[in-house]
Amino acid sequence: MVNVKERTYRTLDASEEEYYRNHPDEIDSYLATAFEEYAKDSCTAALLSQLRMIARVKGISALAQETGITRNGIQKALSEQGNPKFESINAIMNAMGYRLIPQKLDAHVE
Repeated sequence: MVNVKERTYRTLDASEEEYYRNHPDEIDSYLATAFEEYAKDSCTAALLSQLRMIARVKGISALAQETGITRNGIQKALSEQGNPKFESINAIMNAMGYRLIPQKLDAHVE
């Protein structure tokens, strides 16, 4: 019998996470793009997925300690099925070093 070694493949999420761990200076533009896309398509699941990945890069335990939200609570809030309170997202964003600020929309011409 031939011994076949199974290959282990990394997921796209794991590759992205590693990339941003090695390039933390690019997180700002990543998050800006994530929120711009959310403003266009209102896809909450996609935004939460992107925030979850950056939260892992920043360290879930550190975020939990700073926000007072449990690790499980952060992971649940940022899950695809998550329905986090505004206060939770604000606290998580603050702990990651960001704040939510309004941006005026361009006037619509009709």
